[in-house]
Amino acid sequence: MRFRHRAAAGFATLLLPLAGLVGLASPAQAATNATAGFTKTSDWGTGFGGQWTIKNIGTSSISSWTVEWDFPSGTSVTSAWDADVTGSGTHWTAKNKSYNGTLAPGASVSFGFNGAGSGSPSNCKLNGDSCDGTTVPGDAAPSAPGTPTASSVTDTSVKLAWSAATDDKGVKNYDVLRDGTKVATVTTTSYTDTGLTAGTDYSYTVQARDTADQTGPVSGAVKVHTTGGGTTPPPTGDKVKLGYFTEWGIYGRNYNVKNLVTSGSAAKITHINYAFGNVTGGKCAIGDSYADYDKAFTADQSVSGVADTWDQPLRGNFNQLRQLKAKYPNIKVLWSFGGWTWSGGFADAAKNPAAFAQSCYDLVEDPRWADVFDGIDIDWEYPNACGLTCDTSGAAAFKNVMSALRAKFGSNNLVTAATTADGSAGGKIEAADYAGAAQYVDWYNVMTYDFFGAWDAKGPTAPHSPLTSYDGIPKAGFTTADAMAKFKAIGVPAKKLLIGIGFYGRGWTGVTQDAPGGTATGPATGTYEQGIEDYKVLKTSCPATGTVAGTAYAHCGSNWWSYDTPATIASKMAWAKNQGLGGAFFWEFSGDTSNGELVNAISSNL
Repeated sequence: MRFRHRAAAGFATLLLPLAGLVGLASPAQAATNATAGFTKTSDWGTGFGGQWTIKNIGTSSISSWTVEWDFPSGTSVTSAWDADVTGSGTHWTAKNKSYNGTLAPGASVSFGFNGAGSGSPSNCKLNGDSCDGTTVPGDAAPSAPGTPTASSVTDTSVKLAWSAATDDKGVKNYDVLRDGTKVATVTTTSYTDTGLTAGTDYSYTVQARDTADQTGPVSGAVKVHTTGGGTTPPPTGDKVKLGYFTEWGIYGRNYNVKNLVTSGSAAKITHINYAFGNVTGGKCAIGDSYADYDKAFTADQSVSGVADTWDQPLRGNFNQLRQLKAKYPNIKVLWSFGGWTWSGGFADAAKNPAAFAQSCYDLVEDPRWADVFDGIDIDWEYPNACGLTCDTSGAAAFKNVMSALRAKFGSNNLVTAATTADGSAGGKIEAADYAGAAQYVDWYNVMTYDFFGAWDAKGPTAPHSPLTSYDGIPKAGFTTADAMAKFKAIGVPAKKLLIGIGFYGRGWTGVTQDAPGGTATGPATGTYEQGIEDYKVLKTSCPATGTVAGTAYAHCGSNWWSYDTPATIASKMAWAKNQGLGGAFFWEFSGDTSNGELVNAISSNL
């Protein structure tokens, strides 16, 4: 297997975020006769461009202005224009220049800066007052309370307790948030939440309010699973039904977490792999901070139907996944690291697996989103073999990394990995110790697609996801059946193997032969990449004309495509059940129809 759909998609995550950043405005806060608002104008991962706009909303002129704000640790101003900006620790102050201090009623002025890091401003003050046009006492907001602890968990209730927040003028009360929504306000440091549903996952955080009614940052999250509910099987059965959600899909594809709900797919899956986190410098790292936890979704884009606000503790895809899990408590979410583009980072990770595992744990279990994730997935393409780059870490490297991850994440978190499906003699399955690593993983996502494609521009045409071999197959061992047989032969349990389905097709142009094995002149035109197209497009633009090796193919005009349909998926699911496999996974949600045809085919036949 040479390429996968993720090849172009993984690269797109490095290019697309800027398009989504333009116009991101926060209403910030402001003084009694003026307001100040912040806009992040650009983002390049390790830094960003920012702009503050001050507006006179009063009836008299302003002769000067000073804007103050706090950045989280690790975020700073590196250069500025149209204001004198200074910093002290995490606190930043901007004063007008001699030429832009005076503002007539209704007038506004802006200044800009470049920043390092990925944080956003908080605790804004304009000329000593709040930046939203109200006057507030000059005291600081309270600190974050301690992460709650849960006890006395029953079918319908849980007792929560936390350490107190601090404030220079005193803490008045605490808001208790369940799955991000306030459920109570109390004056003590404990609360018992009742009326819950048996056998259900919940996430709790706490936020303090001082005597001036200022709220501080939200505490870390504690996960709670109520007892009971075990007599009713989950709606999805005992097989894993996992889909990849790509962080960059919210840009050009306009595919949001909410689409999982409107398509009906959320009710038919058990797990989501969120792709991808980066692997760099021997550590797990954020892939796209804006998409992950900063983008503000409008009410019509949001799972909850409520628009994000500028000052909420968590936004972006992570918050949408949190809302999805509140709506569908059976769904587990894993954060997938690597992928085609970022797999080169695993070479450094393999040099110190324990340090790598620690970095991944610290990121996945960050208090801001720890409740969102139920484990980690490693997408290394490929251990001790070649993908976008060639890895020479050795056959034991993969096992060592997976062992360290399991040791760090423990038995209460899922640890999984995507693997090659190269079942050829001397192929990629034989290059790494997948058998030895199997004891540390919950399952392998065997990438049984992209066996053949238009990277071989002249063909021969062949199904990119053959279930079995057939006369004329371009390379022996490049089938789902061969891959699964090889994994089982080396000792990987069948229940730890998931069959992979691509929600897209691969195609050639310049083809005259209807049957597989024809010659071509190059890749067929695709929406996002040459030689590849979503199922939702192909089902009508080039309907299937035949089936080979359990996969549909289509010859329309001079184009030849292969892809899976609901019918071929049904047959592949029957095969997977007969083989005793642990379930199925797919790449990726946005390739499906708006009513989730392919997800339904997986769910109803597995």
